[in-house]
Amino acid sequence: MVDVLKYAPGLHRGDGGAWLSGSMEAVSFPSTGHSGCYELEDASFWFRHRDGILLAALHAFPPPGPLFDVGGGNGYVTRTLRDAGYDAVLVEPGPEGVHNARARGLPDVIWSGLESAGFAAGALPAIGLFDVLEHVRKEDAFLETVRRVLHPEGRLYVTVPAHAWLWSDADIGAQHHRRYTLASLRSTLDRAGLRVEYSSYFFSFLIVPILTLRTLPHLLRRGPARRSLQERALREHQPPGRLIRAPLQALANLESAAIRRRRQIPMGASCLAVARA
Repeated sequence: MVDVLKYAPGLHRGDGGAWLSGSMEAVSFPSTGHSGCYELEDASFWFRHRDGILLAALHAFPPPGPLFDVGGGNGYVTRTLRDAGYDAVLVEPGPEGVHNARARGLPDVIWSGLESAGFAAGALPAIGLFDVLEHVRKEDAFLETVRRVLHPEGRLYVTVPAHAWLWSDADIGAQHHRRYTLASLRSTLDRAGLRVEYSSYFFSFLIVPILTLRTLPHLLRRGPARRSLQERALREHQPPGRLIRAPLQALANLESAAIRRRRQIPMGASCLAVARA
C-alpha cells in the first residue's frame, strides 16, 4: 500500500475504506458511464490494448514513485499497473467509480477530484490522465493544478482521443469537449508549463473503423445516433471475432513494441504524451 497521507495529509478514511476529502468537484462524464464501462472493461480489446500501451510507456519512461491515476473511473488501469508491479493510487470523484474500484480490491482509492484532494505542492511523483483531459472543460486551469502538485522530477502520462475529424455522436455521448492531435496536445501541455518528453499516436488500426462506423453515420445522421452510448459501447467493445483476433493482436503488439523503444507512431485514433513539470 502507498502512504497516501504523505501526499495529502488532510484526507481521512471513510466507512467504505476509500480516502475522503472535505469537498467535491463537478465532473463532465455520463451519469451511467462508470457502470457501462465496468460491464465491458475486462473483456474489451480496446481497454486491453490501451493498457499495453501504458505499460510500454512506463517501461520506456519509468515513474519515479507512486503513480496517481486521476479520474481513473472504476480503477481498471490502476489495477493493471499494480498487477504489473507499479505502486498506483486511484483518484476518482465519482461515487460509482470508487465503489467499483473498491470491489476490484484496490487498497488505495481517493474519493476526490485533483483540486479538492489537498495534495501538497510538488508532492506527486507521477500522475496519469488516461482519457481524462477531453472531459475537462477548462483544460488549462486543470493542467496548472497538475503542474502545481507534480514533483519537479515527476512525470505526467496522458492519453486522449485523436483528430477532430473523427468526432462523432460517441464523443457527444461521452461528454467530450475536444479531440487532439500530437501538436495540439503538446501545445496544451506547454501552456501549462509541462515539458513533453515523448509523444505518439496509437490505435492506428482503428482510424478506418471509427471513421466508417462512427464519424460518417454521425455526419449523415444515421444509425448509431439513435442508439444509447451504453448500447454502442457494449457492441463495439465485444471481443474481436476469431478471424480478426490474431491480426489485431499482431498490430497491437507492434504498437506496444514501438513505444517501448521510444519510437513515434505517425498516425492513430488516440494520442499519448509523457511530460515533466
